[in-house]
Amino acid sequence: MAVTQRRGRRIMMTPGELDEFLTTQRTCRVATVSADGAPHVSTLWFAWDGAALWLYSITRSKRWADLRRDPRVAVVVDTGEEYGELRGAELSGTVEFIGEAPRTGEPCPELTAVEALFARKNFGLDEMPHDGRHAWMRLTPESVASWDFRKLASF
Repeated sequence: MAVTQRRGRRIMMTPGELDEFLTTQRTCRVATVSADGAPHVSTLWFAWDGAALWLYSITRSKRWADLRRDPRVAVVVDTGEEYGELRGAELSGTVEFIGEAPRTGEPCPELTAVEALFARKNFGLDEMPHDGRHAWMRLTPESVASWDFRKLASF
């Protein structure tokens, strides 16, 4: 993963901190570009496999239509209430569509590990339930910016 952050280096997460953060968080905000050029932001659950962010989206959504037309995306994962608690990361790049759409559970070796991870993390299940309405996108980030305002206390 390329880390391209220049400003805010003192509050930037280390690679290990970023990996732990993305592994433990559940919700992200996905920014896409609409057909008319306007931005569109929506919320999704995700899974992080250590190298890529996996998004499981309804295929009949504006987000899905936007990304099918223009696969460029920015995703923010953040947490914290008070200023000194704020932590997060913005990952951007181009999504790839993986598996059938919508996903019905056809064998797809590329999805075996991520579906097990996602099912455990979000549903407490050993296997992914397929509803025939969602499908997978993978974002291998081209750029990442992160922040952990808890580090400000040490400066």
